[in-house]
Amino acid sequence: MKILVVEDEHVIADAVTRGLGAEGFTTRIADNGVDGLWLAQQEEFDVVVLDIMLPGLNGYEVCRQLRASGSLVPILMLTAKDGEYDEADALDLGADDYLSKPFSYVVLLARIRALLRRAPAPRDPVLATGDLRLDPATAQCWRGEVQIELTAREFALAEFLLRRKGQLVSKNTIAEHVWDAELDVDSNVIEVYIGYLRRKLDRPFGRDDIQTVRGLGYRLQDRPTIAEGM
Repeated sequence: MKILVVEDEHVIADAVTRGLGAEGFTTRIADNGVDGLWLAQQEEFDVVVLDIMLPGLNGYEVCRQLRASGSLVPILMLTAKDGEYDEADALDLGADDYLSKPFSYVVLLARIRALLRRAPAPRDPVLATGDLRLDPATAQCWRGEVQIELTAREFALAEFLLRRKGQLVSKNTIAEHVWDAELDVDSNVIEVYIGYLRRKLDRPFGRDDIQTVRGLGYRLQDRPTIAEGM
């Protein structure tokens, strides 16, 4: 799951990002409304956590423009404004929820999860190549009839590769989408996680679907899907 945090208070943004990362979420941060709106329009996010008092464009205007463009991404307003009229304005403009600062991280996380449960976007289809299947909605993975347990980061990497099956993806691209973009992820870390996936998804089943293209990156083989139960 990918979350955009639009927040100009760096201490809050960093704390929220660390907390969400520990829960297995991938986050992007924008510290002003202009960049936040651009990111929300250019990339796919599962939730946007949006401050109201922002430089460039305020959160109200970011929310208004997103809804005017047809975006249905769930928006959680996170702000120091706590008056009932401020809350009403945010909801009238299309926000899905509202949380005032100071806030409990436990409550923030619970509200994000609640937004994810009732998000209007259609359920992601099961991703597959050959007999490898992954269900983003339930965070489950199978090779044939065998269910495979993956950590949150392994699942995110497997999902990223499956969504781009047959395509060559660089380590930088993997780092940007599977790890927090603000972190300087060592390429060795990505190699380690590719190794984890191979040991779980390929080698026990005599497969070699996760390929290394030396000096360029990785490619997951795009194979004809084998129907469940066959």
